[in-house]
Amino acid sequence: MKQRDISKPSDTLVAPARPGSRAIPAAAKVAMKSAQVDRYQHRIDRAQAEAAKARGYRKGRGTVEGPKGRFELTEHVDFDDGWGSGQTRFEDLVQRPTTVSEDQAKSVLTFNQSPDLGFDRSVNPYRGCEHGCTYCYARPSHAFMGLSAGLDFETKLFAKYDVARLLEDALRKPGYQVAPIALGTNTDPYQPIERELKLTSAILDVLDRCNHPVTIVTKSAGVLRDLDRLSDMARRGLVQVGLSVTTLDPGLSRLMEPRCSTPQRRIDAMQQLSDAGIPVRVMASPMIPGLNDCELESILSNARHAGARAASMIPLRLPLEVKDVFTEWLQANFPDRARRIMKQVTAMHGGRTYRAAFGDRMRGTGPLAHILRQRFEVACARNGLSEHLQPLRTDRFQPPEWTGDQLSLL
Repeated sequence: MKQRDISKPSDTLVAPARPGSRAIPAAAKVAMKSAQVDRYQHRIDRAQAEAAKARGYRKGRGTVEGPKGRFELTEHVDFDDGWGSGQTRFEDLVQRPTTVSEDQAKSVLTFNQSPDLGFDRSVNPYRGCEHGCTYCYARPSHAFMGLSAGLDFETKLFAKYDVARLLEDALRKPGYQVAPIALGTNTDPYQPIERELKLTSAILDVLDRCNHPVTIVTKSAGVLRDLDRLSDMARRGLVQVGLSVTTLDPGLSRLMEPRCSTPQRRIDAMQQLSDAGIPVRVMASPMIPGLNDCELESILSNARHAGARAASMIPLRLPLEVKDVFTEWLQANFPDRARRIMKQVTAMHGGRTYRAAFGDRMRGTGPLAHILRQRFEVACARNGLSEHLQPLRTDRFQPPEWTGDQLSLL
């Protein structure tokens, strides 16, 4: 697949003036905001960049090769046997391209009974995600394909080309009980390949035609490509959008989530979605103590100025292979604070990097998690952000018609 350029870092975030507020000169706004954002700048010097490169990190990727899948019996390890075989090969210097294979799924609507989640069904048009977020909890899912949670997750993608038809089949089943479908729970529905494949747009077309409610979670400003459709669905009470913002610092964002939209573009997308009447939630997740948690209040404030109505926050959790992927990335990019950060992460999960117990895995435990939750609640109250959006309507749903069905006369 054709290689894509990483979007360039944007300028500092400047919140628009609230209605009725006193006008502030543009130069003063920039100066004020620059002073705020500079507090959070994670300056990466050339030595750190070279160290990360030496460890095998490729431009635009969030990991190196990564750990082997937990179901694999063998592992490939490079070593120098004295004949030069340990030297870097030419093909290793070339940036690995993204490939997309067909996922021949027989069904696409997945149900869950987790008390930690605000939805009971979801659709994911893709497996793997080119955004390459180093902390992504979905990385271990690639092990089921016999692939690595590291670089394979970012470069060996799978697309469910027949997702629209399979979704229609699921919604036609007798006895189907309508409830909001969550879109983008395992991989981002607006990752770069969506620009060409448009599978997410095909899903929205099905849901739009049958008046089915949907919630969308993304880190991409690409959601604006469906702005007209989403605005029309919002007028019928059928859609909500959650935009994840982990940091306001474009430098840190490029390191942690190399192919996501920049923080500025995500904030701008919130503004445009809100202006179009679409309910927007800001997701300040994950919060990583000692790395981006200092930005929590600023993220919520900027999101509120951009029109977000609700907010959520989840502390960093590192299930299965994600632990090795993240700790290796942390050591390569922030060796001076890696040990301290991991110590605080484990302190929020009972001495481990992840606890799967319901009720704890999303909120964390212990004093640090409690303080983080208090800060979040205070910031939400100060900015008028709720933890919940208005429920979506389910009474408008009409099952999709079979091809050749007669139109109703009523």
